[in-house]
Amino acid sequence: MLEVTGLSCHYGPIQALWDITLSVDEGELVALVGANGAGKTTLLRAISGIQPASAGKIRFDGADKRVRLGIVQVPEGRQVLGPMSVENNLILGGYTRNRQESAETLAQVYEMFPVLRERSGQPAGLLSGGQQQMLAIARALMARPRILFLDEPSMGLSPILVDEVFEHVRALQAAGTTIFLVEQNAYRALSIADRAYVFEAGRLILADTGEALMANERIKAAYLGL
Repeated sequence: MLEVTGLSCHYGPIQALWDITLSVDEGELVALVGANGAGKTTLLRAISGIQPASAGKIRFDGADKRVRLGIVQVPEGRQVLGPMSVENNLILGGYTRNRQESAETLAQVYEMFPVLRERSGQPAGLLSGGQQQMLAIARALMARPRILFLDEPSMGLSPILVDEVFEHVRALQAAGTTIFLVEQNAYRALSIADRAYVFEAGRLILADTGEALMANERIKAAYLGL
């Protein structure tokens, strides 16, 4: 579904990504793990078209273009619109859909995240951190993504809330959503990933199944604290 070949990016004279090649197949949950500052968010921004690439190709479903083809990103730090109601945040997420599609998806999202239905009329800024993360994911689902990019969904959350968020991520994949997960919490990401890539200083250094990387001694020492 997604193919990235030879991708490089620069911020002025500073190179941030070096010859990145990766893929995500339909229905997969693929994780990208690495330390903070490794360039993971830059890669997502480049694939989404926010950050210009200086070299390489990005193809989505065989086409060298991404606009309106179904890539939807949940940004790092959630970035919900705090003064707006929960429901208006969700409706905004479905702005590319017609009214009937938006209403149908809203009902599905509320079924998946009952707490958002309960708090639908409240300002999004009053939600807990975990609830805001659920809102950010639900807002992305309103666009009916073909592939969902999740950027550090566990950031700033307590261990209990991290468990809840990752349960939702697994449920989304089980329901058929293709997911590209960027996550600093390598243990949690690898434990649910079909395949994963390890990122260091703007370069991919390893690629394997999530299970194999969890058993890799180098990864266990560097990222899993084992």
